[in-house]
Amino acid sequence: MLPVLPRIPDVDKMIEGEFYFIIHAPRESGKTTYLQYLTKQINLSENYYALYCSLEALDGIIDRNEAINEIIFQLHDSIVSSEIDKLIQLSLNYMPKQNLGSTTKIKSLLNYLCVNLDKELILFFDEADCLAKDPLITFLRQIRLGYNTRISGDNRLLFPKSMALIGSRDISDYIKKSRPDEDSRGLASPFNIKKDALTLANFTKDEIGFLYRRHTIASGQIFESEAVDRAWYWSKGQPWLVNALAYEIVVKILNNDYAKTITADLMDHAAEAIIKNRTTHIEYLKERLKEPRVIKVMDSVFAGATGFVLNKSDDRRYCLDLGLVVEDEDNNLRPANAIYSEVMSRLLSDEIQLGLDATPMDKN
Repeated sequence: MLPVLPRIPDVDKMIEGEFYFIIHAPRESGKTTYLQYLTKQINLSENYYALYCSLEALDGIIDRNEAINEIIFQLHDSIVSSEIDKLIQLSLNYMPKQNLGSTTKIKSLLNYLCVNLDKELILFFDEADCLAKDPLITFLRQIRLGYNTRISGDNRLLFPKSMALIGSRDISDYIKKSRPDEDSRGLASPFNIKKDALTLANFTKDEIGFLYRRHTIASGQIFESEAVDRAWYWSKGQPWLVNALAYEIVVKILNNDYAKTITADLMDHAAEAIIKNRTTHIEYLKERLKEPRVIKVMDSVFAGATGFVLNKSDDRRYCLDLGLVVEDEDNNLRPANAIYSEVMSRLLSDEIQLGLDATPMDKN
C-alpha cells in the first residue's frame, strides 16, 4: 500500500496551526481512505483526539431540523465507532439543555466535548457537500460561532482545535449555490475563516508502477513496463481508474490466471471495456454532463476554445474540482485523462446525434 499522508501535503501544518480548512477531491479519489487513516494516526500519536464523521446520510434531507438532528446522530455514532473511551463516556453523559434549537445543537455538543476532554479535538466532516441549502447555512453558522468563541479566559480551547470539511468540491462553490447574493448578509461559514483549500493528489506514474509491483510480489503476475505506461496514459493516476484497469485485466480478462503477463495491449483492452461498460464511476461522468455549466465548459474544451472557459471562472473551477478537467502548462483546460476524454466526447456526441432531425431533407 502506498503511503497515504503525503497525498495531501501540509495537512499536519494546518492542524498544528489550529486552522479550519477544506479538503476537496473528485469522487473515487481515496478521500475516505485518507481521512480514516489520518484519524487513526492522530489518535495513535496521543497528542489529540481525532474524530471522523461522514455526513453522507444527509443527502436529500432539506428540512433544517431533521438535518441538524441527523448530524447530531452521526456525531454520536462516529464517537461510538471511534472506540475512544473518553469520548464515548462523554457522549453517553451529554444531556442537552431543554428546548435547545437546531441553530445551537451542534455548537452545544462540540463545546461540551471540548470543555470536558483531557486533550484537544480534531474533527473531520466528510461528504460535507451533501448538506442542502438551509441545513448547510445553519451548520456553518454554528461552526463559525464556535470558532469565534473557542478560546477561554485561561486560554483553553472550548471548541475543536482544527476542523476540516471534505467533499467533492471546494466549499466556496457549494456555499455560493446554497444562498442567493441577497441572502448572504449575516451568513458566517468556515469558508470565511479557512486558511486554504487542499486537494488529494493523483498517483504519479512511479506510484502506479509501485502499486502494480505489489500485485506482482503477492501473485507472481508481471506487469510489463509498457503496460504501466499505458495505465498512466489512460488514467493519469486517477486512483479509481488505476485500480479498475488492473481489476479488469486480472479478474475479467485473464480470469485470475496469474501465469499470464499483463501487456500494453491488455491495458488498452481494459480501458475500452471500462469506457463501454458504463460502471458506476463512468455513470457519474454521465450525470455531470447533464449539468448545463459542465456541458458549456466541456463543449468549449473539445472544440479547442479557451476564451469562454477562461472567462467563466466559476464554471471552470467547478469542473476542475469535480476532476473532469485539468489545466495544462498554458492554463488551458483539457480532459483529466484519456478515459474521461473518450467517455465525455462520446456522451456529448450522443446527445448531439439524438437532437438531430432524422427526417430526410426535401431535395426540392
